[in-house]
Amino acid sequence: MKRFYLAVAMSLLLCTGAFAHFQMLYTPESALEKGTTIELREVFTHPFADEHTMDMGKQHDSDKLAGVEAFYVINKDKKKDLLGTLKAITWKGNHNSGAAYQSQYKAKRMGDHLFVLQPAPYYEAGEGIYIQQITKMIVNVAGAPTDWDKELGLKAEIVPLIKPYAIWTGSTFTGIVKSNGEAVPFAEIEVEYLNRDVDLDKNAMGPAYVEAPQDSFVTIGIKADKDGKFTFGLPKAGWWGFCALGAGSDKEYKGKELSQDAVIWVQVKDMK
Repeated sequence: MKRFYLAVAMSLLLCTGAFAHFQMLYTPESALEKGTTIELREVFTHPFADEHTMDMGKQHDSDKLAGVEAFYVINKDKKKDLLGTLKAITWKGNHNSGAAYQSQYKAKRMGDHLFVLQPAPYYEAGEGIYIQQITKMIVNVAGAPTDWDKELGLKAEIVPLIKPYAIWTGSTFTGIVKSNGEAVPFAEIEVEYLNRDVDLDKNAMGPAYVEAPQDSFVTIGIKADKDGKFTFGLPKAGWWGFCALGAGSDKEYKGKELSQDAVIWVQVKDMK
């Protein structure tokens, strides 16, 4: 009987929003007045609760971490490979540390700089599955729009219908979940707020901004419509992550189930 109640308790615990995974692709500002060299951090974490930082590239059959599969940026239809800019670091969360990366990029040219990060699948031992989150984030220089709404035909992708770097607090964000260019009907989407200061000098998470009144507010669950389209209101300034679960075409990795997710980050600003 004890095993039964333990199993039920663990099942309920794993279903709470506090355990949602998000591949973070972070830089402090997404709307720049002029070109500059920007700092980037690539961390697999829980952005709201920060209760666990995952080792990027963790495998079930080896102690060696698998490397990032792809990392690049697109500006005015020109693609630049950034894999060589990644430097392995240890990221310090409030509860533990994990293997992550840092990089720099010279965002000199005007327009949108569309970053795409495809990490190696991560083995989640608690669920016995792999998770791969193909992640997008856009930085704009000087206000001229160029590539923000570009559809890349990724295996898992959220295509924005609203500029991800020009959103006032209280506005909405709309996107379409796609896989290999095709809409994913009724995709399940998790939404989380980056509820922490990010210390780039120490490669660490800081204190929380807000406290959730209940676990369902940590990770907000929404669904796309039959055309893969969704809209979400954004009540607070800062970075928000959207993750379409299992939207990708790949369903297996190393003989185990794979959840290939699409992630996009958007930044919200207060009107002052």
